[in-house]
Amino acid sequence: MSEENSFIQPAVTGSRPVVAIIGRHNVGKSTLLNRLTGKRMAIVADMPGTTRDRIISTVVWQDREFTIIDTGGLIAEPSSSIDEGVNLQVKEAVGEADLVLFLVSAADGVIPSDLEVAEWLRKTGKKAVLVANKADNPKRETAAVDFYSLGMGDPIIISAYHDLGIDDLLDHIIALIPETASTGQEEENLLKIALVGRPNVGKSMLLNRLLGEDRVIVSQVPGTTRDAIDTVLNFDGDPVILIDTAGVKRRGRVGKGVDKFSVVRSLRAIDRADVALLLLDATEPATAQDTHIASFVQQAGKGVILVVNKWDLISHTEQHEYNQLVGERFKFMPYAKIMYTSAKTGKGVNKLVPEARRIREERRKRISTGELNGFIGRVVAGQTPPHKCSKFLKVFYATQAEVEPPTFVLFVNDASLVHFSYQRYIENRLREQYGFEGTPIKMVFRNRGED
Repeated sequence: MSEENSFIQPAVTGSRPVVAIIGRHNVGKSTLLNRLTGKRMAIVADMPGTTRDRIISTVVWQDREFTIIDTGGLIAEPSSSIDEGVNLQVKEAVGEADLVLFLVSAADGVIPSDLEVAEWLRKTGKKAVLVANKADNPKRETAAVDFYSLGMGDPIIISAYHDLGIDDLLDHIIALIPETASTGQEEENLLKIALVGRPNVGKSMLLNRLLGEDRVIVSQVPGTTRDAIDTVLNFDGDPVILIDTAGVKRRGRVGKGVDKFSVVRSLRAIDRADVALLLLDATEPATAQDTHIASFVQQAGKGVILVVNKWDLISHTEQHEYNQLVGERFKFMPYAKIMYTSAKTGKGVNKLVPEARRIREERRKRISTGELNGFIGRVVAGQTPPHKCSKFLKVFYATQAEVEPPTFVLFVNDASLVHFSYQRYIENRLREQYGFEGTPIKMVFRNRGED
């Protein structure tokens, strides 16, 4: 292992902590990732356009969220460019992480490569937890004490495959990762806009056009922007924070090393933003990569504008056709506003920030409990609620619990009766009555008497 410590350190706050799983081959890293993101916990599911190889996922435990990253097996003495690429990937993961899970195998005991990884990891100065996996019988649990020799502190003993010790591990993670950090009262009050999209759709050029100067390198080579870059824009006398991000590649095409963790930084940038401008390329149909990025934005509960860029290269007669195409591809977020721009010529660019401001106000909209209950009563009366046999869904009470995004809690007789189509019906009626344009709405159905 190289002892070089030139890590890309987390440069953003106000976003989910990142936890990286590292270790040599065959210690159970993927099994642990699958266990941590299993059905027994709330997870942000992968959306269309991803591969089955879940490299980056979001875990919720005890009302705390963190992003979990799997990595390739560390190779103490790399013998090929592929081996070196895997080690670079691990290095990037460690540099990006708030906490590292160093996974070892209780079935194998301490081996020389574990000692080398432990020595390297200590020199990074990163907060780390030693996890002894495959301890699925008393003999292996007892043998796990040998890992004290790694100098990484007390090992947490688990069996990811058999779901042993996982709760304790999660409790330990939550105790060690930072709370979602505040960026300060002044910044919290500023509108934060993230520019996201596939590589080479014009994000940096759009940022430069908004700023009126070349603050970010513009290149035709995809992937020029590696980190999320904050820039303050004074727009009509009010400061706005613009976050330019690396292009997010389709999950199956994310490469080793820097590219993969540019995705992590983009996700963290989305977490920090109020509104995301998702740039689409007018010269190409909306792709699976585009919907994949949109799913990240939706999962984060952020406002969104679908910005069709490079519109100067397209005939205006094609706008109706493109609207239909975008509407079909993004039908899972029908609330998204579609806007057409040309970062190159400036057309339509000055309309983006005012629209983002309007969407933030929609996200902050609150309905009084009395008004909401009257409205929900009329909505329920307007369409027969779902039922099972002779048992019909009854809505007793509703309240708006949160804003940004608007979150509604409905207390019912049996939450299992709620069908997705009926939830969508209520959401559509809410939007017709109150707007909430450009922002997702969260709806929670609880049995009466639940907290």
